[in-house]
Amino acid sequence: MSNPEELEQIDVHKAKALIEGGKVQTVDIRDAMAFHEAHISHAISVSDNNVEDFMASADKEKPLICYCYHGISSQGAAQYFKEHGFKEVYSIIGGFEEFQKSYPALIQPARG
Repeated sequence: MSNPEELEQIDVHKAKALIEGGKVQTVDIRDAMAFHEAHISHAISVSDNNVEDFMASADKEKPLICYCYHGISSQGAAQYFKEHGFKEVYSIIGGFEEFQKSYPALIQPARG
């Protein structure tokens, strides 16, 4: 059994499977401009400005996937969410950049 404080890093393929299964919440911790330009479909932009609101309204029993640009910052964010009661938290290895390369069809472009 894994340590409850450990967070799991997942590759883009497992992230895609979880996202397509529809049973996860996905948060994008990149800056608002990057999120507006493109993000993983159904992701929510979470920053210091709205993290409290997100945590108050999110389902902490539902798995949570965090991603950033390259998969580094999202590890800290995932740990933060884990420490604040989320049961199952993942960080995408390679972040948005890797996910976008592998699954461009799952990227929501900016609305023009």
